[in-house]
Amino acid sequence: MSKLKLNLGPQHPSTHGVLRLILELDGEKIISCEPDVGYLHRGMEKMAEKLTYIQYLPLVDRIDYLAGFFYSELLCRTVEKAFEIELSPRVKAIRVLLLELNRIASHLLWIGAFLMDLGAVSPFFYAFREREIILQYFEKISGQRMMNNYFVFGGVRRDIGYLEDVENFLKILPDKVNDYEKLITENPIFLQRTKGKGVLDKKTAFNFAITGVNLRASGVSLDFRKGDYLYKDFEFTPVVLEEGDSWARYKARIMEIRESAKIAAQALEILKRENNLEQTLINPLTLKLPEGEYFQEIEAPRGLASIYVKSTGDSKPYRLKWRTGSYYSVNLLRKILKGAYLNDAIAISGSLDIILPEVDK
Repeated sequence: MSKLKLNLGPQHPSTHGVLRLILELDGEKIISCEPDVGYLHRGMEKMAEKLTYIQYLPLVDRIDYLAGFFYSELLCRTVEKAFEIELSPRVKAIRVLLLELNRIASHLLWIGAFLMDLGAVSPFFYAFREREIILQYFEKISGQRMMNNYFVFGGVRRDIGYLEDVENFLKILPDKVNDYEKLITENPIFLQRTKGKGVLDKKTAFNFAITGVNLRASGVSLDFRKGDYLYKDFEFTPVVLEEGDSWARYKARIMEIRESAKIAAQALEILKRENNLEQTLINPLTLKLPEGEYFQEIEAPRGLASIYVKSTGDSKPYRLKWRTGSYYSVNLLRKILKGAYLNDAIAISGSLDIILPEVDK
């Protein structure tokens, strides 16, 4: 049978943005996959060299617009560690609460989009119903539904409020997640599309530097929150599954929503006790990072996110580099799609939760 080259994408939503996969087919079997990225032309790392730290801060939550709090936290954390600033318990609790709500919102969008990829429309509306509650809360405290720019060097932009909204949301969330599972988890069509498809073994995951949920769904218990100073007083269990297939990656995110809700509930209790907002804010207009190299990392929804900054003692970074989970997940498609069939390509790639702004930095 003659071989055929096929462009899969760039289109939305099935390739989750401007991702182009150049597939080589033998019949309907994929014999090679070459991801073609770069359509966004963002230049986020190069822009940092021309902007002061405070000018750059509002831009960083666009690196992953579905999880912007994590990238704001990374840049703020870099500056805070350089100046040896210790955050107060209330500021830490605020940041953990918002990070975990952001993680839940990100996973909810993924569930809706992933099931839409597979042709199921109803779960999309269910998941977006709860995500909307989170976005409305973000708008209340920051003025923005997305790209919130709420964290600042040494603290937060203003004290948090409307905690009863979060409390009410966390009360209803477990039952809503149960609804998702009734619709999806044992659905025979969903099982047929995901069980045993896109299996990622531990060795391949390590070779391709996969982190986050995609790694833990392959049996590796590695959650960077366990060593993160923000999370040291919080109790949670990293979600680990052994199957490593598309279904396991779905199930792991469902379970992680439940764990994130538990962390958020603990942060809420701290905020009820710690009423005093103590902050050691840095004047951003005179901020000059001491000369040296700085590195920070955090467990983001799509895997490990990290920042490297080289400073010459100026008000602008000399060099800045981001590490994002989606970049490595796209590279994994070369391996994980090889040998699969064309009708499974969207299901497998969608299960990795790739977002292209994280790739085209």
